[in-house]
Amino acid sequence: MSLKLRLARAGTKKRPFYHIVVADARSPRDGRFIEKLGTYNPLLAKDNEGRIVLNTERAQHWLSVGAQATDRVERFLDSAGLLKRAPRSNPEKAKPGQKATERAEERAAKAAEIEAAKNAPAEEAPAAEEATAE
Repeated sequence: MSLKLRLARAGTKKRPFYHIVVADARSPRDGRFIEKLGTYNPLLAKDNEGRIVLNTERAQHWLSVGAQATDRVERFLDSAGLLKRAPRSNPEKAKPGQKATERAEERAAKAAEIEAAKNAPAEEAPAAEEATAE
């Protein structure tokens, strides 16, 4: 049986509140769990002590017997000093897609054409005025 340290949602609609639980990985998110380890209230300020309440001794026990933490719970355990979480970075995610890149290139080309058109008539206009003066 694979075990997970994860969040189980409680609270009402648009008022989230989570229990940090140990559960079988196959059980549903809000379904049966083995033990409740703490709570997480995302509506509280980040510096509020009641935002994350965690029984660190029991969490350490479950980690020692092979339970795996989900990413969010892993963050909580890292802040509590029980687990080291490597920061994740996906630089490819920040890059615009192919179509957005094409649109940006088209906009840049049009802007260059407009700029060239603005500069070109300014140079030709004095020559036209000289021709009409003669």
